[in-house]
Amino acid sequence: MAEIANREALRPFHGTLLNEESNIHPIVDLFPKWSVEKADRNWCAGFVYYCCVRAGFLFPYSPAECISCSLAGCGGWEDFAKGDKRIEYHVGSDEKFIPEAGDIVLYDRVFINLEHDHIGIVIKNKTNSIIVAEGNTFNDNISRILERNKDEHIRAYIRIPNNFSYY
Repeated sequence: MAEIANREALRPFHGTLLNEESNIHPIVDLFPKWSVEKADRNWCAGFVYYCCVRAGFLFPYSPAECISCSLAGCGGWEDFAKGDKRIEYHVGSDEKFIPEAGDIVLYDRVFINLEHDHIGIVIKNKTNSIIVAEGNTFNDNISRILERNKDEHIRAYIRIPNNFSYY
């Protein structure tokens, strides 16, 4: 999944920009109740789901475990991971957990002062940081590869087994 996330982030995807029409249709189309207009500037979790689908994972955009919302929202990813015992969920402060390429990372207070306000996919683990693929980075509506510190902003890591199938 890390290879796919890396490639897709470098495309790059972008919402509506000053002089360019959005190209996030492939992401938004996975969520029947969503539109490009509704998703604009708020599609980081949708980008993660899109990468999962491209990697061959089979699970619905709104699994039963998603209490708060669908996988178009960061909170939905947390609900999904905590609700399905086959998926690993590790709090960010767990010093024994070592992130791996392909893990999903949930953030707190990256853009706004709220819990799970952003999400990405780990490309590479380093000693004090992670390289991640993210959609809607810096709230500028563009996907990128970034280096993020392993700090209090990392809420959790989610590891979906390679052979995972929801059905």
